[in-house]
Amino acid sequence: MKVAFLPHALERMAERGANEAEIVKAVESGEQFPAKFGRKGFRLTLDCNGHWMGRAYAHKQLEVFAVEENGAWLVITVVVKYFQGKEE
Repeated sequence: MKVAFLPHALERMAERGANEAEIVKAVESGEQFPAKFGRKGFRLTLDCNGHWMGRAYAHKQLEVFAVEENGAWLVITVVVKYFQGKEE
């Protein structure tokens, strides 16, 4: 399925440490949940074993909020959470 991004979503992705490939993966295979204003949420936890903002983390969880438009998902915004062990 095609995934497009609003400029706002691209800005949030850059600020929060997510890339387009991760977001597409979340939309294609993440857990779906209903969101406000008729939007759809997609949640995906990835092993990242990396660093963000000077700290090491084992996992990052993406929450992608999108609307379906003309047979494609239009990503509105993205939230990224980093954590070490079990989901916090």
